[in-house]
Amino acid sequence: MAQRDLLKMGNPRLNEISTILIDRHSKETQNLITDMLETMLAANGAGIAAPQLGVLSRVIVFGINQNPRYPEIEPIPQTVLINPEIEILDEEMVFAWEGCLSVPGMRGLVPRYKKIRYSAYDQLGTKRKVVAEDFHARVVQHEIDHLEGILYPQRIKDLTKFGFIDELEKTGVIPTITKTESG
Repeated sequence: MAQRDLLKMGNPRLNEISTILIDRHSKETQNLITDMLETMLAANGAGIAAPQLGVLSRVIVFGINQNPRYPEIEPIPQTVLINPEIEILDEEMVFAWEGCLSVPGMRGLVPRYKKIRYSAYDQLGTKRKVVAEDFHARVVQHEIDHLEGILYPQRIKDLTKFGFIDELEKTGVIPTITKTESG
């Protein structure tokens, strides 16, 4: 399979709601998952959703292990979710800086629920239910937003807390991330 081009903010397909994936076991679905994983890893992403590749299906992948974009984050196992659903377990909202491969070079301070439960099928067809907190919960919420046609800048409460990474770093608003940062 292959790494694919990522759609960027401004492409109207990113604002569309994805449809439920019926044939979870098809070769096309498995190829999509492989391409999503390769694309995410090549871009040093923590997660990616099918709409970011122009495919309006409810599929997300995520996982992080020693990622230069998130050096302080504890590892999250590589995960594939097909037709994910989310349940809020705690109404507490936590603000943290987010980026996105479809909004390269920028960061914004985004509120997310601290604790959630998500359920979905994995690439083998097994139904999974997982409780997630903190960064893990943030990644899942961010990627599920993509399935609903929502990009993280739409979640920002204070647009003075949104900008280009290099400017945010230069002015001390956020710590220096990495010189190879792309989104």
